[in-house]
Amino acid sequence: MEKTITDRVVGAARLDVATYEAVERDVNANTQALVVVVLAAIASGIGSLGVDGITSFVTGLIGALVGWIIYSGLAYLIGTRLLATAETRATYGEVLRTLGFAQAPRLLLVLAWIPILGLILAFVVGIWVLVATIIAIRQSMELTTGRAIGTAVIAWIIYIIVNALILGALSF
Repeated sequence: MEKTITDRVVGAARLDVATYEAVERDVNANTQALVVVVLAAIASGIGSLGVDGITSFVTGLIGALVGWIIYSGLAYLIGTRLLATAETRATYGEVLRTLGFAQAPRLLLVLAWIPILGLILAFVVGIWVLVATIIAIRQSMELTTGRAIGTAVIAWIIYIIVNALILGALSF
């Protein structure tokens, strides 16, 4: 079974269900998930440095960490309360870990600075992370694919609204 962070990152990026199951069960993988989120945010920041500058890089890193924690909490609450089935079993830690590893494809965004390729890559990685997120939610909460999609979408909508409210409040 995969144990190294590299094996898990590759497995998560390959959308390997067994990798998400292993991460879900491994209570010691929280640090690994955090490393994936940080590295993905750094890669994304490097990929956008030429466009957005260093301020965007720093706020992007902080936003990625806070966003991961908040989105994981929202997904956990929605998946285990609103869309739960009799089979649904999850802890916040399980959801946090699997959603951290779902960010693995974002490591490729380090190449997003390349003209044309960067736009295509950003689009592909966005879809890839969405699929990985759905798999992570499905596996960590024992949901059906449909309920995992619903959980991902509802959590995303609430996350966007909360973000808008916070940014709006900070701009005053």
